[in-house]
Amino acid sequence: MSFVLGAACCIAAMLALLPLARRLGWYDHPDAGRKDHAEPTPFVGGIAVAAGSLAAIALLGLNGGDMRALVALGVAGLLMLATGLHDDLRDSSWRWRIAAQVLAALVLVYGGGLAVNHVGTVFGHPITSLGWLSVPFTVFMVVALINALNMADGVDGLTGTVVLVGLAMFAAAALYAGDPALFAVLAAVAGAVLGFLAFNLRRPGLLRARVFLGNGGSALLGLVIAWASLRLTQNPEHPVTAILLPWLLVPPVVDAVALVLRRAAQGRSPFAADRNHMHHFMLDAGFSPSQVALALGGTSLGLGGAAALALRSDLLDHTALVLLYVAMTIAWFLLTWRRERAVAVFTAIHQRGRLAAGSRTADGEPEGVDSLEPDRGRG
Repeated sequence: MSFVLGAACCIAAMLALLPLARRLGWYDHPDAGRKDHAEPTPFVGGIAVAAGSLAAIALLGLNGGDMRALVALGVAGLLMLATGLHDDLRDSSWRWRIAAQVLAALVLVYGGGLAVNHVGTVFGHPITSLGWLSVPFTVFMVVALINALNMADGVDGLTGTVVLVGLAMFAAAALYAGDPALFAVLAAVAGAVLGFLAFNLRRPGLLRARVFLGNGGSALLGLVIAWASLRLTQNPEHPVTAILLPWLLVPPVVDAVALVLRRAAQGRSPFAADRNHMHHFMLDAGFSPSQVALALGGTSLGLGGAAALALRSDLLDHTALVLLYVAMTIAWFLLTWRRERAVAVFTAIHQRGRLAAGSRTADGEPEGVDSLEPDRGRG
C-alpha cells in the first residue's frame, strides 16, 4: 500500500512541478564541457520524490516508528534539497556542498540519535563501540554515500534504478528485523522513486528523460540510504550487520572509491569532472543509457542478494565479506587505471550480449536490444 501511494503521490507532484519549472526556468542546460544531454531539462525530480514520499507517509499516519529519527531525516533532507537547488541554479563551490552534507549528517546524529557504533565482527573481534570516533565516522559515511550517488547521477535512469533496488533490499531487511514502520517508510520512498523513473528512465515512448533528479535529488536519495543504514544496523538488537550494507550498493560505492583513489594518485582533485565513471565506460562501449541503468541495477540486486544469502547460510562470515569487497574494489581500481582497458572489457561484454540476442532472434524470439541512442544525459 505504501509503495503504491508513494508512486501515485510522486507522479501527482511531478505533474504539478513541471509547469512550475518552465515558469521559473529551473532547467539543466547542455554544456559541452560537463553535460552531454541534448536539450534543456527540468531538475525538479528530487523535489517530486521528496513531496511524494512526505505525502505518502503523512497519509499512512505511521504509528510505532522512531519519529525522532524520521523528523531528523526530514530536516536534513530539506537541507539537501535547498543546497542542491542552489547548486543547480548558481553552480555552488564543492566546499559549500560538503559543508551542507556534514551539517545534514550532524542533524541525523544529534537530532535523530543515529550514529555508528556497532560495526560487526572482523577478524574474530566484535566492534561494538567506536568511542570518540563514532560521530566523525558517521559523518564520513553519510557524506560518502551522498557523493557516491551524486557521482553515479550521469545517465538517465541510473541513480533512480540503483536507489530503487537498494531501497527494496533495505525494506526487505526491515521486515526481517521486525520493523513494519521502517518498512512502510522505505516502501513509500521506493514508490516515489519509481514514480520519478516513469519520467526519467528511457523506454519505448520516452526517448529521453523528461526530468532530472537535480543535485538536491541525488543528495536526498544518498541521505535516505545512509539514514536507512543507520536505522537498520545501529538499533539495540543489531538485526542487520553493518558489514552487509556496502554490498547493497556495489556499483556506485566501488566506482566512487576507485575514482577518488585514481584521482588522488594522479594528483587531481577528487571533485574534478571527467568521463571516467563506470557508466561512461559502458556508454563508450556501446551500451545505451537504459541498458546501463538496468545492468547496474541488476548487478546491485544480484550482489546484494548473494551477500545476504551467503551470510545468512554461514557460507561466508563477516571477515570474508570484508576481504572480498576490498579485493573487488582493488580489482576495479586496477582495471580502470587505463581507461581504454576498461572500455575494451565492456565492449567485449556488449558484443557478446548482442551476439546472444542475435542468436535468440534467429531462433524466432524477439531481440531485446535497446536501440535508443546513448545520449549520456544526467539521470
